[in-house]
Formats: sequence, C-alpha cells, structure tokens
Amino acid sequence: MKKIIATAIAAALCPALHAEAPADSAKTDSIERFVFTDVISLPTTSVKDQNKSGTCWCFAGTSFFEDEILRQGGDSLDLSEMYTVRKCYEDKAERFIRLYGETNFAAGGSIMDVPYVWKRYGALPEEVYSGLQYGEEKHVHGELDAALSAYLKAVVKRPNKKLSTAWKQGVKGILDAYFGEVPETFEYKGKTYTPQSYAASLPIKTEDYVPVTSFTHHPYYETFAVEVPDNWLWAQYYNVPLDELKAIVDNSLAKGYTVVWAADVSEGGFKWNDGVALMPKGKKEGDMDGTELSRWVKLSDKDRANEQFNFTGPVEEIEVTAEMRQDMFDRQETTDDHGMEIVGTATDQKGNRYYKVKNSWDTNQIYDGFFYVSEPYFLAKTVDILVHRDAIPAATSKKLKL
Repeated sequence: MKKIIATAIAAALCPALHAEAPADSAKTDSIERFVFTDVISLPTTSVKDQNKSGTCWCFAGTSFFEDEILRQGGDSLDLSEMYTVRKCYEDKAERFIRLYGETNFAAGGSIMDVPYVWKRYGALPEEVYSGLQYGEEKHVHGELDAALSAYLKAVVKRPNKKLSTAWKQGVKGILDAYFGEVPETFEYKGKTYTPQSYAASLPIKTEDYVPVTSFTHHPYYETFAVEVPDNWLWAQYYNVPLDELKAIVDNSLAKGYTVVWAADVSEGGFKWNDGVALMPKGKKEGDMDGTELSRWVKLSDKDRANEQFNFTGPVEEIEVTAEMRQDMFDRQETTDDHGMEIVGTATDQKGNRYYKVKNSWDTNQIYDGFFYVSEPYFLAKTVDILVHRDAIPAATSKKLKL
C-alpha cells in the first residue's frame, strides 16, 4: 500500500503500512533488474489486507491454517481474522489487569496466537464475522486501539479502590461496537455451528504445529519463551542451530507445507514495492532516522544515498553467522516487526536462492502481494517460525523429542 499514517498503530510491532518507494524511475533500463523464477510455489488462498491494523500475526497464522486445509484436500476457505484478534484482545486485557498494568497491551501478537485462539475459542468464517462494524471498508484500528488502551489504563488505577465486576463488560462493549457481537451459533453452508464446532469440523489439530527459533543465549534443543513484547502468552519455542532452522523451512516447502514466518522488516534492504528483501554487503553509513514507523515507511535521505541500499538487481550479500544473528537480536537491531507466510522458493538470474513470501499488505505491488526474501535476509532477520511437526527433518525432530 502506498499510504503513510501516524496513528496509535505506530506502537504495534506489526507494520501496518507498506515499506518504501520503488527504485528511482529515472534509472535507465541498462541497469540489471531482478528476474525471479519460482522453483516451489505452494497452493495458497488469496492475499488479504490488514490495512491500518497491527494484526499481521493473525493474517499470517490464518492464511497458514487456510493453506493447511488446502494441503489436506479441503476447500479454499476465507476465515475470520478479526474473531481471533478479538479473543486475543479479551485475554490480553485480562492479563493486563491481573498484572496491575505491568505488561504489554497492544495490537501486536505472536505466531502462537492463532492456534491459541483456535484451540480455546474456535474459529469463524469471514462472511460470518468480518469485524467491520464501524463505518470502514477495510481495517482501521487506530481509534479502537486507543479506546481499549485508555479504558484499561483507567481500570487498572482502581479509582474505586478495588476492581468492579463490570470492567470486563466494558471491554466487551468496546469490541462489540467495533467488531460486532460474536454469534453463539451461526448457519454456514447449510449447517449450524458454534465457533468451537466449526473449528472442530476442519482438519486442523493445533497440537500438530511446532514453533521454532534459533538463538545462542538459550540451549539448543530445549524450549524458551522468545523475549519480545508481542509474545504476551510467553509461549515456548524450540531452539535449534541456525542451519537446522533453515533446513526445517527447506524440508517443509519441499514436502508441501507452508511456514509462518515472524521477522524484522525494518532493514534498508527490505524493499516491499520492489518485491525483494536482501542483506547487501557493505558498510552502513548510518541508521535510519526517526521512529520505528518511519523506518518501515521510508529510508532517510542518507540511507537512500547509500549505494548499499540502492540496488535494483542482484548484489553481493553478507554471510550470516549465528554469532552475528545473535548480536543483532541482543542489540535490538533485529526486532519482532511482522508476521508473514513462506509459500515457496525461487532463484534469480544469477542462481541466488530466495524464499517466496505471502504478505498481508494487499495486492497493489509488483508481485501482487508476494515478495522474495534472500537466504541471507532470512538467516539474519528471522525471529521465529511455525511449522507442521511432520515437516521437521527426522534428525532434528528426534533431538527435540517431538
């Protein structure tokens, strides 16, 4: 999307806006351009648009489950993201109050939130629950996020010296106003369901999905809670060496399984409108200026002038090590920005290998909502992934005791 906003959504760790301008159109056609050839391109449902909402995690996880249904021979479904978002808001609100406000409350979430909601509360089709009950055709959550945050900050101060029995109804009332009331039962394709029975009717078993990461500050082949604000569940992730993280993704795609991918998209080499993300080799002349949101929307003039980020075709990239990757995370150069879905692999005209990624920023972009991520970018900027347990190579699965 070619929109620039400055709302409360800037606080969300998912960038709801789309990263930067295309390469300079004044450049001549003699400059080498990217030519991608898909090697693996797995079936996937249509690209959606999170628009002005910090809900990438839900769009990625929902697309993943839709594609898992496709993989198993099911229908091409359009499942409701906003039902999942709503249930997470409710549970995040309760946790915020129970912890006296000493925890994160924001629109962002982790790759584990969709299976969390699916298991506890079920799922709804998009046509039953679109979450658009506030005069907009697309998701615009600035007012909603501000209203929820202000309300909870008031409640947690306990102006009555103790909590009332009504505060949860207040949260529900705000969510009902924006998203609509959740139906206890609904009719869909000639059958009557509850959210729980509808989820149970689909070929998804949440226990079959495994979250994986790779960092050196925790032991390999054990689990730990990835230390990012949006992991509000403190969900446990399996920790593996970097080469095994890549092997899991490669094996998944080769066997027909897509992958949920949480990553940093604030790098200068992330060029959304150009449909590519690289980690070019060279020295940075300086960090990007301004807020996190400004980093996602555009590069500073200084970085635009930096040849390192001025590529229009294949360039030499850095060699990523586990130590380098850990340093980026420790120094918060790598942050948990955005959730997406890896749906395939590709090569460029020089034989470099890429992952084909489905995004949730609509289709008004060079590859209709998809883009290509180089292997160095993946290795450097991945925070974590979610995969089907059967897609994990046997040797790694044994080490993880799955």
